[in-house]
Parts: sequence; structure tokens; C-alpha cells
Amino acid sequence: MGPQFLFATGIENSNPTIQNGKVRVDELEKCGHYKFWQKDFDLVQDLGIRFLRYGPPIHTAFVGPGKYDWSFADVTFQDLLRRNISPIVDLCHFGVPDWIGNFQNPDFPELFGQYAKAFATRFPWVQLYTPVNEMYICAQFSARYGWWNEQLSSDRAFVTALKHIVKANVLAMRSILEVRPDAIFIQSESSEYFHAENPAAIGPAETMNSKRFLSLDLNYGRRVNSDMYEYLTDNGMTKDEYHFFLHNNLKHHCIMGNDYYYTNEHRVSPDGSTRASGEIFGYHVITRQYHDRYRLPVMHTETNLNQGPKGDESVNWLWKEWANVLRVRNDGVPVIGFTWYSLTDQVDWDTALRESNGHVNPVGLYDLDRNVRPVGMAYKQLIAGWDQVLPTHSVCLQVPIVMPKDSQSAWASKQKAEVKASSADKTTAEANATVES
Repeated sequence: MGPQFLFATGIENSNPTIQNGKVRVDELEKCGHYKFWQKDFDLVQDLGIRFLRYGPPIHTAFVGPGKYDWSFADVTFQDLLRRNISPIVDLCHFGVPDWIGNFQNPDFPELFGQYAKAFATRFPWVQLYTPVNEMYICAQFSARYGWWNEQLSSDRAFVTALKHIVKANVLAMRSILEVRPDAIFIQSESSEYFHAENPAAIGPAETMNSKRFLSLDLNYGRRVNSDMYEYLTDNGMTKDEYHFFLHNNLKHHCIMGNDYYYTNEHRVSPDGSTRASGEIFGYHVITRQYHDRYRLPVMHTETNLNQGPKGDESVNWLWKEWANVLRVRNDGVPVIGFTWYSLTDQVDWDTALRESNGHVNPVGLYDLDRNVRPVGMAYKQLIAGWDQVLPTHSVCLQVPIVMPKDSQSAWASKQKAEVKASSADKTTAEANATVES
């Protein structure tokens, strides 16, 4: 099968808790997906999209240790298989089941690894995964800003959440590979930048620009700098915990997903406080920073903008982001996909889900009545115009993507066997596990 460019969208499935765990913010419910899931999949097909960021609601699917309720996932994923839409499966999107509690729970990583393996076993035709969505943001909003889940606000709580979240992601990748040796993991991570507003703010900005890499540094087994090592160990990460990440490098199975929004760049004051700066560098410059650090194929995994009073703001943003993707690609970075997130409008993201106001955010390709927005029409045209012009010239990990309908084909089975044999080869394993200095 030849290489292909992954034009994608997503169905928003955030589910953190607020109000000290008393209220679950379920975006699948708020956006009407439980009721209109078939219609939503129709819309994906109408746009000409074959790749969908999508996942089961963990808080209802993972009902206890070794216990799962796949009733909703069974009908939805069977329909995706029938339609030959390839899901990029998002297994944990900002929340955990009530019985786990929150990201301070040290049992979460092992439990999540078991959940990921159970999913992969039930849906063996799925190849693409984002085990934990936006690990840095999840830890930051839950344990540093005090907005979600544990609602804590300290460096120690942040480091605790971060090490549990990233370990959960690593264990999930490892357990999925036991079931699907040719699985590909697309890390969807927020690409941030912090600008010093004056010379006195340079120090705080540099620290924040180091912290933004922590989740991916740990996930990819990259040694952090000395300041960040002290920060991690001063706030509860043990030497053994740090070495776990260095010795469980699965980078060779990964694509680096970069999310970029208008709010991803920040202006830093001398006291370390921040406020939104708007777009200064843009996706191209910041993605190059991340690629220079990790040297992985890249996918633009999230962006959107409100439609706005003029009605064309989101359309203009789509074309700007696409121009940035082309610029990154033309600079020699292997960009393999682009995503407008999400399929429909979202609800209450204007308060970062901190308040349950029922306020609709007009960022979707379709509104919540499933009527197409101008950006939906523009994205459909973009896909039709570019889909055959820009298939990626480099196939990530030397394995082609297996579409759902081909999952039982002879060549797909041969590919899985070859990848499994290669992964078991001692020389290959040692080379892939080499720790970066």
C-alpha cells in the first residue's frame, strides 16, 4: 500500500471532572454525539475524510480493574470498520473513571496499560492510537492550575500527575504492541512557546520553555536538562522513576503530533505570570523547534478558531494553518497529516471546561445541529484539492498504514509478522532503546 497524507478531524471526547470531582464534563454528551453518532460518521465521510481522532468514553467503558463496558464502543467502532474510516484512538482525554480518582493515583499507569490492552484485544483491526491526549496540558490543568480532576496547584502535584500520565502512556503503548505489533502512536501534544516581555522575564520564560518539553522528553526517553532534572527530583520524581522513561523508549513506533491554537503562545512577566500573546511565531516556527528536538515525523493533530462575527475567521485560520503545514513540509520535515479539531462545535471551552454553562463554541466543521459551517466547506475543498497532490514521501516507521478493511488481508498479516520479528531481534531492540545524550 502506498503512502498517504492523513487528513483528519476529531470528535471531541474530553471528560475531566470539576467541582472537586462532583461534576463530570462529558463533551460527547454535551455535543450530542451519543445521540447523533451515526450522523457524525456520515459527515466525516461527506467531507472525504478517512482518519478520525476518536475514542470511547473511559469513564463509562473502564468500570473497574479488569472490568469493561464496551457496549457503546462495539456499535461505534463496528460502524467505523464498515465505513473503512481509520480511527486514531484516543483512550484518555483529560479524565479518568471515578473509581480511579485522579492523576495523583499511583495505580493509574498500570491500570491504564491494562485498559489499553483490553481495547486493542477487542478491536484488533485498529492500528493508530493516541493513548493519552495532551499529557502536558492534562497535568498542567489538573495539578498546576487547579482547574480539573485533583484541582491542585503545586509543582509537586504537577510532577506527580505528569509522571503518572506519561508512564500510563508508555505502558499503554507497550501493551498495545503486544496485541498489534505494527501499531503506530500519534502523540497529540500542545506545542507551546513562552515569550519574555522584558529582560527581567527572560529567566521565567526560559524555565517555562523547558517545562513545555517535559512530557515528550519523558515519553521519548530523552534526557532532560540539568535544571529540569533538579525540578523533577525536587518535586518527588525518584531516580528509578526517571530511569524508567530512559529505558522504555518506544520512539521508533511514534509520530509526533503537534496541536496549535491561537492561544498556544504566551507573554511572560518578570514575576512568572503569563497571559495570552496571540500568534507570534506560529505553527511553522514552533513545530520546527519540536522537530529539531525529537527528529520524528510530524502530524498537525489539532487546531480550530471561532467562526467569528464576519463569518470567515475560521476559514482564514484554516488556510493559514495549512500554509504553515506546507512550509514545514517544504523545509524538509516529514509532515504526514493535518487535523481540524473538531467535527462539530464544542461546549464550554471558553472557560477551559472549568464551568458548566452550556455555552456553544463555534469552532466545528459543523454546528451542533449538524449543519455545515463555512470552514467545513473550505476543509472539504482543501482535502479534495490536495489529497492526491501531497501524499507523504516518507512512510513512518517503514510500515504503511493498514486501513480497516485491509486488516485481515495477507499483506497486512505479513507486515505484522515482520514487525513482530524485527522488534524481537536483539540487535534491533538494543538500537531502538539507545538513550539520547
